[in-house]
Amino acid sequence: MASRAAAAHGPGDIVALTAVALARAIHARQLSCREVMAAYLDQIDRVNGAVNAVVALRERAELLDEADERDRMLKDGKSLGWMHGFPHAVKDLAATRGLRTTWGSVLLDSVPEVDELFVARLRRAGAIFIGKTNASEFGLGSQTYNEVYGVTRNAYDQSLTAGGSSGGAAVAVALRMVPVADGSDMMGSLRNPAAFNNVVGFRPSIGRVPDAEAAPGVRELTTDGPMARTVEDVAQLLAVMAGPEPGIPWAIPEDGARFAAALDSDVSGRRLAWLGDLGGALTFEPGVLALCQAGLAPFTRLGCEVDNANLPVAVEDLWRCWLLLRQSVVAARLGALYSDPSKRRRLKPEAQWEIAQGLSLRPDDVLSAFAMREDYLRRLQSLFGRFDFLLAPAAQVFPFDANCHWPSQVDGRDMDTYHRWMEVVVPASLAGWPAVSVPAGFDARGLPMGLQIIGPPRSDRAVLEVAYAYQQETRWAQQNPPSLVRATRTE
Repeated sequence: MASRAAAAHGPGDIVALTAVALARAIHARQLSCREVMAAYLDQIDRVNGAVNAVVALRERAELLDEADERDRMLKDGKSLGWMHGFPHAVKDLAATRGLRTTWGSVLLDSVPEVDELFVARLRRAGAIFIGKTNASEFGLGSQTYNEVYGVTRNAYDQSLTAGGSSGGAAVAVALRMVPVADGSDMMGSLRNPAAFNNVVGFRPSIGRVPDAEAAPGVRELTTDGPMARTVEDVAQLLAVMAGPEPGIPWAIPEDGARFAAALDSDVSGRRLAWLGDLGGALTFEPGVLALCQAGLAPFTRLGCEVDNANLPVAVEDLWRCWLLLRQSVVAARLGALYSDPSKRRRLKPEAQWEIAQGLSLRPDDVLSAFAMREDYLRRLQSLFGRFDFLLAPAAQVFPFDANCHWPSQVDGRDMDTYHRWMEVVVPASLAGWPAVSVPAGFDARGLPMGLQIIGPPRSDRAVLEVAYAYQQETRWAQQNPPSLVRATRTE
């Protein structure tokens, strides 16, 4: 029998709840876990066929049975945690016990026997894994497509890309197919798709969400993190994902629970640096910079001081350093596949190029890149002596044709690599410092864009507090849902 809350509000209203409100309703037993599961599965049935965001979807009967078990636990006064009864789809770059995991590649298609660390934390917090979210092959490139599942399409315009590599996660959140989503970010993979789909994507400080399997090099550049429609929901999911782990010395030794506290904070007087096009070094699609610059006004209304600034290093040197480190990491991870000619043919061209470049590097090249990174970190720290946070666009282009693998030109300028058009995310990625993409508005075509807020080392909570204040001033995600959501909403 449906609860009073479900009877008063249709399934469309259930999936419209923020994750914070949903958790509260479940634990107050105003909504049953079965009702929640059914509502989200119905939403997936309605909209996923248009976008292909959720993949490896499990059988409905199995999921409803698991939801019933969660309800029995609540009846007995037991809760697993904040995500108790939440339908959740793990990004298909993370090993998930008992659930098909492909890393976007036909070569790695398997059913893992163990969870990745953060996945285990989600499971322990009560999440019910319904399937996976689609990702680009090996997470390479900010366009979500692969041989296994195909293309994921934008929540606002299904002819356009969702971004990537967490494109499936961003679209699933934007279209209310899951309450929150996990993603990962090496070169903007939490921030770029968030910008393209009008949601919030947070790249935490390196070590905030530890990875037990990360090798040296990988763990300096890549992190898992949360994605949601609101900053509060992102913070709550981070509280589940974050925290130290015995045996992982590089994990930040702070309890993730600190992110569950209210984010209200007086941000007046904060000094913000607008990086823009990095002193003219980057090229943007017309309209991106103007939209993001217009998005600076809410900070001023909040009492912040916003001034123009440049990075304290040559942008081309930064890019060269990034290429060397990224190529070395990709080659170390995927070199064995490349060395087998029969498997090499199944790698997308961009992966083959990245691996080949990495395999050609000398040890001195990599050591030189790490030295360049250390110099950059010292110089960047001096910039944070003058400013509290940095601001920059979250992407250099608006969502583009879903059939195009990557933009070969931006405003007439040729892109010399498959990811050069994403260069604006590199300053935060190379530093390993926290950065969030918040919705910054829409262009005349109704296409969304995001704004990065970048903080100094381990200032994750402070970054989220500024993002929350900005959200309260703008409320782009709340006021401008995709047409697919409006069309399916139960009034």
